[in-house]
Amino acid sequence: MFQREIPSGLAQIHGLGDSQGIKSWNGISARVTQLGTLGERTILRIPRKLWEPTKEFKEASWKKITEEPLKKKLLLKISGENHTEFEPERMRLGENFSLEILNTSRDDRRLYEYSVYRGSDEEVWQIQLEVLEPVAVPSIRILRQESSNGSCWLELSCSSERGDEVSYSWDSGDSGDSRDSNGTGTLCRANGSVLRLRFPLRSAAFGCVCTARNPVSSHNATFDTDQCGSLHGGVPGVRTELLVPLVVLGVIVIIAIVVIVTCRATRSAKCDPDPSQVTPDPSQVTPASATIYAQVQRVQKPKGTVPNATPVSCTTIYAAATGPPPTPNGAPRSPAVSPTPRGRPPLSQEPTTVYASVTHPVA
Repeated sequence: MFQREIPSGLAQIHGLGDSQGIKSWNGISARVTQLGTLGERTILRIPRKLWEPTKEFKEASWKKITEEPLKKKLLLKISGENHTEFEPERMRLGENFSLEILNTSRDDRRLYEYSVYRGSDEEVWQIQLEVLEPVAVPSIRILRQESSNGSCWLELSCSSERGDEVSYSWDSGDSGDSRDSNGTGTLCRANGSVLRLRFPLRSAAFGCVCTARNPVSSHNATFDTDQCGSLHGGVPGVRTELLVPLVVLGVIVIIAIVVIVTCRATRSAKCDPDPSQVTPDPSQVTPASATIYAQVQRVQKPKGTVPNATPVSCTTIYAAATGPPPTPNGAPRSPAVSPTPRGRPPLSQEPTTVYASVTHPVA
């Protein structure tokens, strides 16, 4: 119940269940503040001094004020031995004429009023309901963690995902004073969400407890300081158990890269041989051509005296030579290569033009 969470400074003005601490104006009306928990049941109680007139006159009602200027909505009415609930799915009459809110919501944060009628007089009791969301179990996060020179340095942050008006505090996990003898008992004591502490690694492990609280709830979480011993000096946030998988993964990646590069180099050497070592296909070799100019003279029988200095008509024939004839099996015959005399440059392999003069024999 919310009564357990009310700070001691506020308990005096609540006056729940009795007449002590009631603020009144001429004994007619009073107002108090009450805390409710979001999503839980809330009970609005009246002081004991209003029980008797309610039992005697049996005329009373619960209302809530919804707007400014004041506009009241009737929630529950007591008349004689009967009572009427106007929102039975959300609110109902509780013990000692209290109003029970079954599932408290943000919209229930309002001013409630209990009225008891003494004939023509009316006595009023008002309750201002404040609705707060409870805190969730907090989580502890490492902001900084180092170990060097035999000491550990920690910076921790505590936070809760839910809750209204949340405050944080740190303390030692040991309820006794056994830690105080070696100086570790006070290391975890701090106010606020952040804790900074330094301690020797050789000291025994101890726990630091973070408590998240608000006026309606509280939860805590514990951090074990022996986690700092698993660090390497100067490397914050890296644990020994994580180094081995990282090293193995790095070695595997390097081996995979070497294998891929080697396979690609081998495949390239097989697919792209040296052009100077390639033997040409004889069937696809085109022999070099040579042009031969042949001059043929037509000779006529002399009739009588052959005139002097009579030019002889000639006919020029162009023939294309394609190299030596092929061998009987169809393969082209390789031309004979004559040795190159020492000291002389090799003969040109370009096509050569041959001029031949052919003359018919004289009959």
